[in-house]
Amino acid sequence: MAEQETAPLSDDERAELEALRAEKAAREEAERARRERAELEALRAEARASRVDEATDAPVSAVAPKAAAQAARRADDRPPVVDPDHLSFGQRMVMTPQSDDPDEIPGMPPAQKIIIAAVFAFVIIGAVWIFLSNSGMV
Repeated sequence: MAEQETAPLSDDERAELEALRAEKAAREEAERARRERAELEALRAEARASRVDEATDAPVSAVAPKAAAQAARRADDRPPVVDPDHLSFGQRMVMTPQSDDPDEIPGMPPAQKIIIAAVFAFVIIGAVWIFLSNSGMV
């Protein structure tokens, strides 16, 4: 095995290595081009959105009434991401409760407390089981 690592590459191996390097470079170039296209599309969408925002700020007579109605409807139909007054059960379980801690260290969410308690209980049960099985009681 050590002889293969120190021996120079044969012509076939060298050609295969060059082919693999070229294939890797082509894949990387394609990935870079894909990322650039995605960035371009995101920037175009952002520009379109800013144009729509500018259009909604313009007088209604300058903008087509149908387009203005659609833009207003889209903005109104979106519910808030998190309504702090009406949290669902899942949101209450995973969100950190608000506290007036002077160090501004956030408290643990309830779900994390439950998981830690369950793991602690399993460790205690496992330790008791091991102790009892080693002492011959189980």
